[in-house]
Amino acid sequence: MKKGENTRQRIITEAALILNQKGIAGTAISDIMKATKLTKGGIYRQFENKEEIVQEAFSFLSKRLATVINDTVKNKNTAKEKLFAVLDLYHDRLVLIDNGGCPLLNFGAETDDTDPTIRGRVGLAIKSIQNTFGQIVLDGITAGEFKPDIDAHAFGIRMFNTLEGSILTSRVFNNKEQMKMMTDMFKNEIETFLI
Repeated sequence: MKKGENTRQRIITEAALILNQKGIAGTAISDIMKATKLTKGGIYRQFENKEEIVQEAFSFLSKRLATVINDTVKNKNTAKEKLFAVLDLYHDRLVLIDNGGCPLLNFGAETDDTDPTIRGRVGLAIKSIQNTFGQIVLDGITAGEFKPDIDAHAFGIRMFNTLEGSILTSRVFNNKEQMKMMTDMFKNEIETFLI
């Protein structure tokens, strides 16, 4: 990367972490300046405005989340192993991490009434992960591992929505108790899918 590209990526990375913790409205350019040790001019040489930084930061965070999920399942052999790995990921790593929580939950909640562009992008990211979960179930059906009467699409939506809600409650209560209840519930349900 050239120096300008490196600077731009550093701003995106630092801004993403701040935005995910403090929110869009709660993050000032001065916060990004402090984190990057750049002047306002140095930041605005790379970005037209704060909205562009927010767009790029969300892209960075949502791609990172998708990569973590994909990396979690890629070396698993069965659909059951993949789904269990995702459930363990949410319980062990995603639920109470110190980076502000899930960017889809954070950006979605903040922009649902204020920024239709980001809200739309959050919606696409949510659908992508829901489809990933549903596809794992479909693959299990196709492979003869899971019973054929499972509604894979509905399961993917329910699993994602439940896990995201459990992230919220776990962060509010500052413990994993409800996340554990939900991941255990899904593991028990997945066991019933097996042929």
